[in-house]
Amino acid sequence: MKKKGIKINNVSLLIAVILFIGMFIYGSLAFDRFGSLATIFNLFNGSAYLIVVSVGMTFVLLTGGIDISVASTVAFTSVLSAYLLRAGWPAIAVIPLMLLMGFVVGYLIGYCVHVFRIQPFIISLAFQFLLRGMCAVVSRESIPITNAFYKAASLNRIKITIGGSTAGLYYYVFVALLILFAAWFVLRFTRFGRAVYAVGSNELSAQYMGLEVKKIKISVYAINGVCAAVGGIIFSINTLAGYSLQNMGLELDAISSAVIGGTLLTGGVGTVIGTLFGVLIQGLIKTIVTYQNLNSWWTRVTIAALLCFFIVIQRIVAIRAERQKMAA
Repeated sequence: MKKKGIKINNVSLLIAVILFIGMFIYGSLAFDRFGSLATIFNLFNGSAYLIVVSVGMTFVLLTGGIDISVASTVAFTSVLSAYLLRAGWPAIAVIPLMLLMGFVVGYLIGYCVHVFRIQPFIISLAFQFLLRGMCAVVSRESIPITNAFYKAASLNRIKITIGGSTAGLYYYVFVALLILFAAWFVLRFTRFGRAVYAVGSNELSAQYMGLEVKKIKISVYAINGVCAAVGGIIFSINTLAGYSLQNMGLELDAISSAVIGGTLLTGGVGTVIGTLFGVLIQGLIKTIVTYQNLNSWWTRVTIAALLCFFIVIQRIVAIRAERQKMAA
């Protein structure tokens, strides 16, 4: 009887889910009101922008690429949005402009990666410096947002009651979840999604199969740029301000979320559902650190340890899968 090969994404996703449940149970037993509905909803309220950014990053990682400019894209979106809104621009004009900006940035990075064969890390690093510098050009001071639409989106939420407990989700959380669902559907059920996995698994084989590798690689970076811009808009709504030094290191949070959720840095394996759990695990870590009154740097230390653990686990499973394949 032929043994089934080990699926890396299933193993990593299972570990991430078990870890999330275990951490939540620990927090519920150790701290008062930790296990409440409000805690769960606050994970989504506080991580909505990171969910969107991490979804975009997952697309890039699935092709074997990387983009470390997303934090600067989020910051530039926030600063430029705040600047334009203060100048009297309506939200209906600012938001599409920010999405277009994100698309252009992502497209240019993808174009340079594929056409000019520039390493993704190097070209995205260049855009990281460019966009962070442009933030300071627009304004070095924090710009408050007083636009009515942004304020309404920031203050209003939908209250939900479950088991006698009531908590609220902000409107932008549903935007993040809609993007997550759309990404899952595209990767799971569309030809483009299958092509993304194929390019990440073996780019040369994908070319021999007749896939448009150039179009696919540029598209995933463009998608990532748009997701980063959406994340910047959500962050602007959440904070009602734009500041040039916002979200330093956010790109590492997005990459960590994807990897903890089972996405391989070498490409070809991963799911956005796993990425969601990666984001929620990071949110739980921050919550536990806050409850224990520890230094916030313990959050980084714990996430770094988890990242190393999942990379090792993925490599072990990959080696076993390769051995089973050779034995077959």
